[in-house]
Amino acid sequence: MAVKIRLQRHGSKKRPFYFIVVANSTAPRDGKFIEKLGTYNPLSVPATVRLNRERSLHWLQKGAEPTNTCRRILSFKGVLFLKHLMRGVTLGLFDEKTAWEKFEKWNSEHEEVVVKREEAHRKHKSEKRHAAMSESVRKVEEKHAALAAAAAAETESETSEEAEGGEAAAEETQEG
Repeated sequence: MAVKIRLQRHGSKKRPFYFIVVANSTAPRDGKFIEKLGTYNPLSVPATVRLNRERSLHWLQKGAEPTNTCRRILSFKGVLFLKHLMRGVTLGLFDEKTAWEKFEKWNSEHEEVVVKREEAHRKHKSEKRHAAMSESVRKVEEKHAALAAAAAAETESETSEEAEGGEAAAEETQEG
């Protein structure tokens, strides 16, 4: 029985949400599974991944094969790096304490990168929103300015007509 770490799709149409599961390779995609390892939401920015690292590492060490997407997720969360470090421990290259220290160092650096990405996304989103709002405000101001100019031109033409009419009336009274 070949065991795979793969995604199990949930969520409605065009709104995917996935469970990360360990399942028999012959089982249907959304069917029976052995163990649920976590969740993956690709719609959030950045994508939200919740994963039980210990159980994922356990299944990888037992020989479970991740699919391509799950391999990327496991790599992103550091499970594959942890597996690599544990392999070094079994070969006697360093002890388990050193392996965990290396992993914690990598994890803290990785978390900083994720926070920077989130901040950059928030900043980009707010700038985009501000640009759209300023564009709409500019269009409204242009429209109001055009209306005000038209009204000013109309009142100016009315006053000039009245002035011309007044001059003509004054000339008629002088002639009469």
